[in-house]
Amino acid sequence: MRTILKKDEKILLITRQHWIKLVLSFFVWLVVAVLSIWLLQTMGLIITLAAALYPLFEYLNWKSNLWCITTVRVVDESGFFTRYSKESPLDKINNVEYDQSIWGRLFGYGNVDIQTAAEMGETTYELIHHPKLLKDTITHAQEEYKKTAIINQATQLAQAIAATSFATPPSQQMIADELHKLFELLQKGGITQEEYLHQKNRLLKN
Repeated sequence: MRTILKKDEKILLITRQHWIKLVLSFFVWLVVAVLSIWLLQTMGLIITLAAALYPLFEYLNWKSNLWCITTVRVVDESGFFTRYSKESPLDKINNVEYDQSIWGRLFGYGNVDIQTAAEMGETTYELIHHPKLLKDTITHAQEEYKKTAIINQATQLAQAIAATSFATPPSQQMIADELHKLFELLQKGGITQEEYLHQKNRLLKN
């Protein structure tokens, strides 16, 4: 992968299109090779070697066309001679779906549809190797990302509450804001009911 990872970002999965994507190019080359050598002999061998550039080009493009799921985003890269890259942050992905035909289930390929925020639209990735694995990895990464965000928010809130205990008495507006943040964390499952009541009592006693 060419994209540079951010601080503390980890790769969860790298996948590509199924190898069936290469079948047509290699089949065409094989037909050209057989006919050329059979009909043209020595000249046919030269044509065969030149024609081998076609499947080689397709292979290089296939190798460079990948999807990487990390702990914070989905990276879409493609192009060997040219360069293309697109990123979809996990918190901007609204829905992930996949579908497989009968042949897709037999050979292990399918399409994955990723729906993101309105300004980013919808993207369909075709002939993906193990599409269910890609879909499940994104879904799991989203869940872990949300949990991490809630934990970080809870930590920052706890630090803010602790800081007010040693500073000047907090204003009523500050207390109201902190109580609101606490309630949001409770609703999201970031803290338990007991933790909520404990922190709430600490704020109200200040």
